[in-house]
Amino acid sequence: MRKLEKLTPQPLWNYFEAICQIPRPSKKEERIRHFLMEFARKHGLEAKADQAGNLLIAKPATAGKEQIPTVVLQAHLDMVCEKNTEKNFNFETDAIVPVIDGEWVKADGTTLGADNGIGIAAQMAVLTATDLVHGPIECLMTVDEETGLSGAFALEPDFFKGKILLNLDSEDDGEIFIGCAGGMDTVAELNLEKEKTPGKSFGLKIIVKGLWGGHSGDDIHKGRGNAVKILSRFLWQAVRDFGVRIAEFEGGNLRNAIAREASATIIVPSVQKESLVAELNIFASDVEFEYERTEPNLVVDHNSTSLPDQVLTMASQERLLNVLLACPHGVLEMSTRMKDMVETSTNMASVKFVDGCKAQITTSQRSELESRKLMAAQMVRSVFELAGAEVKHSDGYPGWTPNPASYIVGVAAESYKRLFAQQPVVRSIHAGLECGLFLEKYPDLDMVSFGPTVRNAHSPDERIHIGATEKFWLHLVDILQVVADS
Repeated sequence: MRKLEKLTPQPLWNYFEAICQIPRPSKKEERIRHFLMEFARKHGLEAKADQAGNLLIAKPATAGKEQIPTVVLQAHLDMVCEKNTEKNFNFETDAIVPVIDGEWVKADGTTLGADNGIGIAAQMAVLTATDLVHGPIECLMTVDEETGLSGAFALEPDFFKGKILLNLDSEDDGEIFIGCAGGMDTVAELNLEKEKTPGKSFGLKIIVKGLWGGHSGDDIHKGRGNAVKILSRFLWQAVRDFGVRIAEFEGGNLRNAIAREASATIIVPSVQKESLVAELNIFASDVEFEYERTEPNLVVDHNSTSLPDQVLTMASQERLLNVLLACPHGVLEMSTRMKDMVETSTNMASVKFVDGCKAQITTSQRSELESRKLMAAQMVRSVFELAGAEVKHSDGYPGWTPNPASYIVGVAAESYKRLFAQQPVVRSIHAGLECGLFLEKYPDLDMVSFGPTVRNAHSPDERIHIGATEKFWLHLVDILQVVADS
């Protein structure tokens, strides 16, 4: 029995549930692409893929609307694969089971993939609908949006024909997006040294968990905790007060997600063990109070563990903790151009020990201004280089400059107001969208981005609002109708 069969509009939810059954991690979209190619073949639709794996499925216009401008519906094939630590789940083989929770649909302990599976489902519903009036439609589905926008980077200049593009990858009902931030990654590798574990020591694992995490662009201004920053803050002081030595440190996962969990395996002199645990409890109480309104499920805990064979040298752990504590995280500047909009931010995404004894620290920077994006990356780099780390920047991706006077923006805003008797908010978004890259190769594109309400994307708490999804569908088909009647 399907879980979502009673939700409306049924075709859209039916396709979304089918998509949930197909593993589609970033860079591993072969199965979802094959599924969609078979879908196109079954329904007699023209489909093609480019060398990067981007997919295009075309639907002819309704009879009499053949001369109407082609509209491109755009979504991405991949999803962020995040799960709670205790959840036994393999994103490369297991199907996601959607669950209805009141007004929301979510998954059990994993990301749901509504980002951007609901966009794909909407494309499929439009492609198979027989009661819609529209001009020619092209459905563009890109690969690897979540880990580097590589599909959009590799998109061929003549892959699609349309000059109007509806990006279906936004996550706020009642908001229409007409611009986005550009972004880049800054990754440091810090060489560390280890030595034999001192005697008369006690092993502990310190854990920070229960944080919301979330999207490093969309959620960066919401006052959420970063598990890496919280853990490094405690350890920095514990080294000085109790002689703590660090064996392992790991936190965060994806470059575009705020770190939800972090842990460190440490040793402490046996005579200091009780004092350290008491101080940890005080620290936990402090940070729980600090984040009581934004992180109600925050947990700082410890477990006893066997003594590791080696720990970081004093000099190495001082360099590591100094760089983690000093590296900025969060909003750097608010926009002076759009009210209540983040202009520039940086995210401490993850810390991992790799290649034996090397810390790999991944961060990402975003800004609506190219110059400020570079400034943020340089700020982060300077902290890493002070610690002697080797630093690399990604190529980054451009922002999308807003055009409030565009034709399709006017159509989308007026449609929403007429359908729901509410003026939509028209604004830019701090998250990255593929639209900026499309403009580089298709400079005449007229674009807008919208979608249903999705909360806590990029985290196991991801959920999509049922009522907002029905509004999203009504809005989408109305825009197609208005364009067809223009």
